[in-house]
Amino acid sequence: MRHPLHPAFVHFPVACWSLAVVADFTSLWLGEAAWRWSGGLLAVGCAFAMLAMLAGMAELPRVPEGAPMSDAWAHMGAMMAAFAFFAARLVLRLDHLQPLAPDTVSLLLDAGGFIALTVGGWFGGRLVYGHGVGRNRPE
Repeated sequence: MRHPLHPAFVHFPVACWSLAVVADFTSLWLGEAAWRWSGGLLAVGCAFAMLAMLAGMAELPRVPEGAPMSDAWAHMGAMMAAFAFFAARLVLRLDHLQPLAPDTVSLLLDAGGFIALTVGGWFGGRLVYGHGVGRNRPE
């Protein structure tokens, strides 16, 4: 069984998006020095998320039917929601390609994206640790 690529890519969007949320909320106290980081982090996170989603879709046929497939659909739905929140956050933070400080809408998008990311990660963990998807099992 070849090693799945999806787990290799997911670390980048998870880390980048989480750090972007931290940077945006920290900017409430530290100002521009914090929020300037979030734009690049959001962009890198979205780029790697596309790779992770493509790899996940390629590996979807290897997920067994039943409960594992139900969890896979929940995982994909939550992660697509996270991508939508963070992509919207990235687009809304630009004015003629110049970054803008986070406002209330931006922080709400950050919070929604982080919640979706957490839920999707939980379902991904269930796939691997609960159902054994992507792991070699001794026979």
